[in-house]
Amino acid sequence: MEEALQTHGLVNPKRRMSARHEGGILSLAALLAATVFYLDTFTDIHSALATLYVITVLLSAETLTEKGTLFLSAICGGLAIFSYLTAHGLQADLAATLRLTVALLALAITCALVIRNQRARLHLLRSNADLRSSEERYRTLFEQGRVALWERDYSKVREMLMRLREDGVRDLRAYAREHPAFIETCIACVPTIAANAAALELLGNVDPKVRAGDLRAIRRYIAQDDTTFLDLLVAIFEERRHFEGRGAIITADGTSKLVLLTVGFPRDAADFNRVVVGMFDITEREKAQKALFDAQAELALASRAATIGALSASLAHELNQPLGAVIVNAQTLLRWLDRDPPDLAAVFRSAERIVRDSQRASDIIQSTRSMLGNRTPAFERVLLPDLVLETRTLLDNEIARARTILDVDAKAATPVVRAARIELQQVLINLITNSLHAMAATPEAERRIWVTIDATDAAGAVVRVRDNGPGLSPEVFKNLFKPFCTTKETGLGIGLAICRSMLEVRGGTLTASNYPDGGALFEMTIPIEAHHD
Repeated sequence: MEEALQTHGLVNPKRRMSARHEGGILSLAALLAATVFYLDTFTDIHSALATLYVITVLLSAETLTEKGTLFLSAICGGLAIFSYLTAHGLQADLAATLRLTVALLALAITCALVIRNQRARLHLLRSNADLRSSEERYRTLFEQGRVALWERDYSKVREMLMRLREDGVRDLRAYAREHPAFIETCIACVPTIAANAAALELLGNVDPKVRAGDLRAIRRYIAQDDTTFLDLLVAIFEERRHFEGRGAIITADGTSKLVLLTVGFPRDAADFNRVVVGMFDITEREKAQKALFDAQAELALASRAATIGALSASLAHELNQPLGAVIVNAQTLLRWLDRDPPDLAAVFRSAERIVRDSQRASDIIQSTRSMLGNRTPAFERVLLPDLVLETRTLLDNEIARARTILDVDAKAATPVVRAARIELQQVLINLITNSLHAMAATPEAERRIWVTIDATDAAGAVVRVRDNGPGLSPEVFKNLFKPFCTTKETGLGIGLAICRSMLEVRGGTLTASNYPDGGALFEMTIPIEAHHD
């Protein structure tokens, strides 16, 4: 019979008792139902015997499913109605009808209560199963995880800290300084409940059998000068939910290790008896970080040395022209003085040029110092045609020695720019000097340099320097603006790199190309309002 009931889903397949006991209970319930039916149908007992069907439902509650309980209650109700009709037929009997109604109501209420109890029990069983599964997962993670985990009892420590708060203590660190034994007392009140294999390995491969004894006393594993435990106490004192800090521990063999400590505190004070503490060994990471910092310091030192080298090369390149001009003018001055009588007017002109070139050398040094010191240079309104003509005057001797013609073409609407005059002049001198050198093999009658000035748009101006030389070869063009790349035997290869960086810092550009009719073309763009004082 029980197998037939199971087939129809009426009997709970998850047995809480043995099959023999369940079969006996079902048989007793069936016998009781039959007895009640017989007494209610074939005897003259005038009482609510049908209410005894309730006992049948209650007896079967532990064995039947919800569907089986409903089915049994329906059968019992049907038997009660059948007994009523057999005894009284269709004749109305108020007392018998009331007894039947009471019996049916009792059956319905009992059925509802049994079903609710079954559902509650099922929910409880599922909750317990989920709880056991969660506990098993937690234990698996705790035991087999590669993160060092401890379960520690902080309940006594929390009670001590809360009492201190009630006594008016507000600064726990100050209290700890005034009571040197406070930290030791707190450490002694924090036993270790459990530790996983990773935690034992972190402490130096302690034998797992020693957990209950050796590991309960955590004092021996905390470095004497470590303040992390006090920080953790402060976190509990301030009722934070989480604590994270770096500390030092001493392993079983006396080795010191740096660890990252993380603790999550429970909401309920009663749960402080099992607080999970995680530790991550960051010793190697700290060593690697220190090595990285040391390497960065060495790199910075090397960078400063390289900067000094580049600065020296830059100054040597930029000062070469004005100092060379000073020497030429000084030699010229001496020749004018050697004449009999001396040509004082020519001497005076040479002296003026010496002063002018010396001042330009001084301006170059001052500009370089401003860039190194990250100081804003002196900006002024610069009329580009005047700047180009002034630069041509500075290079008169070089242009004359190279037997080259330099043409200046300024458009009518040439804008006035606001810039550092000495920087723009350095760029122009470099570009014109390079053009002079590039045309060394060009026939003298064809040596020519064109400098044109124009406005690109409302925001900038452009200065083009074109020569009549051989132009730029693909090899030269590829490395043209790279530092220390040069085709001249005595060149440093840093001039164009300095020029481009100088313009780009101020918001301008410097580009190079080959002119369709021959020769090299350099274009420098200058923002009209690049900088302000």
